[in-house]
Amino acid sequence: MRVMLKLVLDCDPDAAWRAIRSPAVLREVAAPWLGFDSLEAGGFPTVWSEGPHRVDALALRAVPVGEEVIDLSFPGGLPEGVRILKDGGGGRSGVMAGITAWNHRMAISPDPAGTGRTLYRDRLEFSAGALTALAWYPTWLFWQWRGLRLQQLAPTWAYDIGVDAELRSAAASTSAG
Repeated sequence: MRVMLKLVLDCDPDAAWRAIRSPAVLREVAAPWLGFDSLEAGGFPTVWSEGPHRVDALALRAVPVGEEVIDLSFPGGLPEGVRILKDGGGGRSGVMAGITAWNHRMAISPDPAGTGRTLYRDRLEFSAGALTALAWYPTWLFWQWRGLRLQQLAPTWAYDIGVDAELRSAAASTSAG
């Protein structure tokens, strides 16, 4: 089954890109319906790196529902200005293991209307075997919640200093000197 979002977020694309790579933002947009605890030795990183990240999923941020792997990649070969975060992980135990296929892609690009804001596209394709049709509606509802939370939080991301802003500042001072 497929669930999709297409939103214009009130922040610049660099701020949105930092946000979707942040475990803290994942936890914020999923709350209060889902929570995540890191199963990695050092806990959650500040920014997701490529590769697998093991987490415990928590219904209502308190009830364990199984282990999940968030397996991230950053596909290349995209049009200029487009950045994609892909999660090909999925459930490993408990209720989460009922999801037998998981392909989640989030795309960030400048708003084509030239507003300085961000066009955010989100596509989830998943399967839960014989229960896929039953799982679609609750998943769709949760995705609408995520979209609402992304829109609510996006204006606050513009105030994050973040790695991208620091790199731009360093490059500007190097070229000015």
